[in-house]
Amino acid sequence: MDYDYPELDPLPSKIEPEVIPPCDPTADDRLYHICITVISLVVMLILAVLARRMKVGDRQKGLPGLLSPVNFLDHTQHKGLAVAVFGVLLCKLWGLLISPNPLPFTTDTVNKQNWVILGVFFYPALYYPLLACGTLHNKVGYVLGSLLSWTHFGVLVWQIIDCPKTPVIHKHYSLFSSLPQIACLAFLSFQYPLLLFKGLKGTEKNNATEDLSSSYYRDYVKKMLNKKKSTKISTSSTDKPKLPQRITDAVKSYIYTPEDAFRFPLKLAISGVVSFITLYQMGLLLISAVVPSLQTARLGVNEDVANLLAGFRIMLSPDKHEVVRIVVYYMWCVEVCYISAMTLSGLVNLAMLMRSMVLHRSNLKGLYRGDSYNVYNCQRNIRASRPALVCWMGYTSFTAAHICIGMIIQTIVFFLCLLIAVFLVIIPVLHRQNLILFQVLWSMWPFWLMLLLVVLIQHVIARFCFIKKTGGTRDLDNRGNLFLLTYLMFPVNVLIGVILGIWRMIITALFNIVHMGRMDISLLNRNVEAFDPAYRCYAHYLKIEVSQSHPVMKAFCGMLLQSVGQDTKAGQRSQDAEEGIQLVQQDKKQNKVSIAKRARRHWQLLYTLVNNPSLVGTRKHFQRQTADSFLNGSLNRSTREESKKEATTKEAEAAASN
Repeated sequence: MDYDYPELDPLPSKIEPEVIPPCDPTADDRLYHICITVISLVVMLILAVLARRMKVGDRQKGLPGLLSPVNFLDHTQHKGLAVAVFGVLLCKLWGLLISPNPLPFTTDTVNKQNWVILGVFFYPALYYPLLACGTLHNKVGYVLGSLLSWTHFGVLVWQIIDCPKTPVIHKHYSLFSSLPQIACLAFLSFQYPLLLFKGLKGTEKNNATEDLSSSYYRDYVKKMLNKKKSTKISTSSTDKPKLPQRITDAVKSYIYTPEDAFRFPLKLAISGVVSFITLYQMGLLLISAVVPSLQTARLGVNEDVANLLAGFRIMLSPDKHEVVRIVVYYMWCVEVCYISAMTLSGLVNLAMLMRSMVLHRSNLKGLYRGDSYNVYNCQRNIRASRPALVCWMGYTSFTAAHICIGMIIQTIVFFLCLLIAVFLVIIPVLHRQNLILFQVLWSMWPFWLMLLLVVLIQHVIARFCFIKKTGGTRDLDNRGNLFLLTYLMFPVNVLIGVILGIWRMIITALFNIVHMGRMDISLLNRNVEAFDPAYRCYAHYLKIEVSQSHPVMKAFCGMLLQSVGQDTKAGQRSQDAEEGIQLVQQDKKQNKVSIAKRARRHWQLLYTLVNNPSLVGTRKHFQRQTADSFLNGSLNRSTREESKKEATTKEAEAAASN
């Protein structure tokens, strides 16, 4: 048997694997973590003292504001600091699980599980000051954040320069694994000095109070109203798009383009960056853990492999050197298949991530305008609840975990599929030998021909014999012959059904494997999608975001606060002008006008409160209603009329008393 395989790298007579000794950087990791922990505590004490001094002027800048450094429900704030800190924390968590010493304070490997549990709570506390320094929007906080981020960044780069090679998994794994952490710390080291510079120039906005005073929500409402006008004109065209246009639209559906009048929630922005870092870290781990081992095994093949294969009665060639060449070539093909599977898995997850960003925006916009049926396929109460709050808190973490599991499963399945394609199709076709799969399929050609002819005959007869067109409509014809053919084709259709069942199983498995890392779609049927824990978590997450950060609601609240502030300023001006009879009369007129405006606002506020579904359950006279009286947070029409008079009377009395 003559094999004509390409020449690969020459095989060395003796392989000496490179041994990487443990490296101790000059910046000792244990001493560094002790010092940085103390520095972080000192920074938090300084921030606490500063927060107590600022508490008199602003309630949001006190200790409660310091303990909640990020408003995850504010769409107008700068997202860079929170995204970078979450990226650093994820990289440290990844190293915590991979490193033989989870914490640098100890080298105990017996109780590694306990140290991992302690590290899960230690590192969030360690990097908390990096996020808290930007909470108070104060120059002192920006200075402390700059010093802290520079310290973390400088020491990490110092340690990598001292020890670029480590014995963990691969000699360069630690270097490449720390690149996202270096990028996040470099961003923090640049962002904090930039905020300090803006604060010194007086151009930095107070993000703590920018939420309701921002023009973002009003711009969103204006664009939504303008879009309604434009859609009425565009709906007149009912022409279907052509094939090139549909292909272009399909490609654009996987490309996220930002919009001026829409901003992603902070947790979705963090989830996007965390997903990308997880994709990078997981791909690096799968490559570093498997490919070097395959290369070492390929380089270690010698003539003894011929005797090993002969023991299993496998004779590739009488020449041992030829056997070595064949085995090396096959192992190289396995390595190429694994790298291709890993690359394909990364590209698929990247495309799914981009598609998820587009779908997130579509779902949020749909729920903003009350279109809950198209998002959930059923009517749901868009309000906060205990399960929804728990899912909202863990959504970002669950996304990272699902991407890890999805990449592992995708890599294994793609690798097996490529192995089957390479060793049973590509290599036999190229070398015209060992055509086992084609021989099996060719031996069954009467069966496949019979199935193909039956399918074609059924389609052709159904088209020309059993369907008639009359008056522009279609109806059945020759029903007697149709019933006879249905009976005669029953056994053959059973065999076709077996093929379709196998193909259905393959398609369903591939679809679920490809979309394993996504939580915004369910892997189950729409009727049982509540049993999918990932999609259920995503649905609850949307409830919290929409119920607590609706842009129309925030635009309305911002306009109310702005009108109240204008009235207080007008009242202060009127008190300074009290000279002369004309000024007194003008003041009386202004007071009358302000009283009329205040009464009008009270009635407008009353109307808003009465028609607010999220406040129905908090009213005393509505708490006597049963659960059947509510539909999507609002009273049913049958019970609404009965309680409307009572509700209006009581709330009118409360508004009039104010």
